[in-house]
Order: sequence, then C-alpha cells, then structure tokens
Amino acid sequence: MRITRTGGGRGRRAAVLTTTALTASALLLTGCSSDDSGSDAADSNGNITLNVADYGQFGYKEAGLFAQYHKLHPKITVKEEVTANEQDYYPKLLQQLNTGSGLADVTGIEVGRIKEVVDTQAAKFADLSKTINVDDWVSWKEKQATASDGSVIGAGTDIGPMSLCYRKDLFQKAGLPTDRAAVAKAVAGGWEDYLKLGEKYTKNAPKGTYFMDSASAMYNAVVSSSAQQYYDASGKAVYKDSPAVQKGWNLAAEAASKKLTQGLPQFTDAWTAALRKGTVATVACPAWMAGQISTNSGDAYKGKWDISHTPGTTAANWGGSFLSVPKGGKHVKEATDLVKWLTAPEQQAAVFKAIGVFPSNKGAYELASVKNATLPYFNDAPIGQIYAEEAKSIPEAVLGAKDATIKDTISTQINNMEQRGTKPADAWKAATEAIDKAIG
Repeated sequence: MRITRTGGGRGRRAAVLTTTALTASALLLTGCSSDDSGSDAADSNGNITLNVADYGQFGYKEAGLFAQYHKLHPKITVKEEVTANEQDYYPKLLQQLNTGSGLADVTGIEVGRIKEVVDTQAAKFADLSKTINVDDWVSWKEKQATASDGSVIGAGTDIGPMSLCYRKDLFQKAGLPTDRAAVAKAVAGGWEDYLKLGEKYTKNAPKGTYFMDSASAMYNAVVSSSAQQYYDASGKAVYKDSPAVQKGWNLAAEAASKKLTQGLPQFTDAWTAALRKGTVATVACPAWMAGQISTNSGDAYKGKWDISHTPGTTAANWGGSFLSVPKGGKHVKEATDLVKWLTAPEQQAAVFKAIGVFPSNKGAYELASVKNATLPYFNDAPIGQIYAEEAKSIPEAVLGAKDATIKDTISTQINNMEQRGTKPADAWKAATEAIDKAIG
C-alpha cells in the first residue's frame, strides 16, 4: 500500500497485513484523480459529500469504513481520492494550500512531510486538539503534528514499529536458526549482529539467493531507532554529523562491500520480482512491510516467511501518516468528526485487520483484534504482540522539514554502492552535495 509515501516512511510504501488471510485483491491500489472541485455544498435535503485525499493505501475502503460511516450518518457520503505515489501527492497538496483551491475536506500527510507542514502551513489547518483527545495516541505521534502555538494539525493514523522478516526455509538450508526467538537472540546485539548473521548465511546460501534485499532498507531501519536523525531540536540539519546516520551509512557500506545484499531498491519492479522468485532471505520490516512481502511473494512462499523482533534492544519506527482538516473547507465540523471517528481505536483496529497498518491509537492495543492478531502467511507470527511491544518503547524522534528528501538522497547513493560499486567516500560526497543543494 503507504504504493508509496516516501522513501523514508511507510514511508508509506504499502501496508498490507491482516489478522486472517491476506488476499492480493485486498491489496491493490486504486488510482482516483481529484476533480479539484473541492467539497460539495449540501443539497436541499442536507446531504453532503466529504472528500478525503490520500495516497498509497490507508485501508479505509478495504476495511469498509466509509460505507459504515454512511450508515451511521445517512446524510454524509465519503469520497476517497487516492494518489498512488506520495511523491506526486505532496507537491499537489502544497500547490492547493498555496492557492487555496482544490483542497479536499480531509487530507493525508506523510510523517516525512509533517514537520514542514507544521512549520509552514499550520495556520491553514483546523486545530484537532479542540475536538479529539490527542492523548489517545502514542505521545510522540501527537508531538509530531503539534505547531508552535500548541495547535495539533494532524490526527495520527498508523505507525511503523520495526521487526525482521525472514525466510525460514532459506535460513534452514544455510544452517541458521529458524525459530523466531532464536533468530531474535542471534541479532540481539544490534544490526552489527545482523550483518554477522548475513556473513554466515552467505557462506552456505542456497544458489541465487541473497541475505537481504537492499542496504538502503537496512540503513533506514538503523536510523529509525534513534531520537536524533537528520535534524536537531533547533531545526538545524545535522545529518552530516549525526551518529545514527554515520552508523547506518557505515553498516550499509559494509553490507554492500561484503555482497550481503541483492542491491534492489524497495518497491521497484526488480524488487517485487525478487520476492516473487524467492531470492531474498531477510527484509527490514516495519509493520506495513509484511503486506508488501506477502503480496509480492505470493502463495508459493506462504508459511515460509516468519517475523522476529528487530535487531538490538532499541525499538524503531519507520513510517506513519496523519489525517488533517483544511480550515478552508466547506464542511470543517463534519470533516473533523470523520477524522475523529477514523482514528478511534475500533476503526484503527479494523484497518489493521484489513491491511496491516499498525495503530497509533494506544486504545487499539488492548482490543482482541489487535492484541491477539497473527499472520498466517508468516507462520502465524503473533504480530499484534510483537508490534505492540515495539510501539511502547519507540524513542521520540526529532523531525526536520526535509527529512524525506535527505533519506531519499542518501538511499540513492547507497544503491549506487550496491549496484555500481561506487566507493563509500565518493557516494557520501555525492549525497551531501545533492542534499545541500536541495535543502539550502
């Protein structure tokens, strides 16, 4: 699904988990273009249409929530306008905000963009804290959408707690542990242990297989476990000196030099083909990634994948989005009520069951449909327990205005190290020059 948001976050690439069976049809994205007409005025009978603009796959249609909301509110019809790629969606949203024309009643915002929107566009959105109990979300989620004046411009939808997805059958053939608890123990020391496990895998790897899909994915997972990533609390870009970035970069360079990766940027055709062919043994796995793996790997590998805890003892978050209500809409109150309902525990749990995006509302974690959720495709992995445990200890990350741009640029250069053999020093120079030019 979130099928992307940005390179940094579910980044929302596509999320598709479920507590029962995963079906490919439930994971398909629909592309609906906006007619830019904005909200419809109420007709003579008081009926209105609320337009929801989002990207990738938020899961509301799959969970049947818009139809359910119409039953609860017969005079309100919800129309979803989906842009498949968040990188196409965001520039359009900025243009609409700047012109004040074409905005939907409810807009989705990617976590990699929320800081920029909060800093530069907050006045154009309704303060949701006046109608929604923002304390219901994990605390750092609320803070990400809080402006300097205390207003909260986005309601948290999902988060991306990290895990490790791995092929049990390939691990067994390579002489590695296959039980999820044993795998977690093998990488308990962190991503350094993960690479050591990769070296063991490579020595006895089944022909034509690779330990990981891409070093850039591992890089994002490493950085996501740190509170300070690309910016400091004052808003200054510090990615060049960030310990998290340096650690992630060095580990990625090591993985590339030791040929532990297949060198496939995620969500490309080559990447999906590799999953389909079964050549990848592990994938850094934020909650929404499991759906991508199951969809692209297909029935041939059902039960051969499993999920273990993320390497190390520090939890990480990769991805997540928000729903916001532009002040200029014709139905601000009704739109706010819809956002409140969509982000309540029961509805977030329904989305989790439908497509696997993990709730940001803490109340959902106590619901049986989340707490007891398992993934049949992943050897019945107790995904509700795994991700809820991770979610409760994720550090509060400092966000920056151009997080997504920095992440994507660094990932591109990591790909060059993998695919073209670019030396780490040359790749880093190219990355920093491009970033400095982009962010000013």
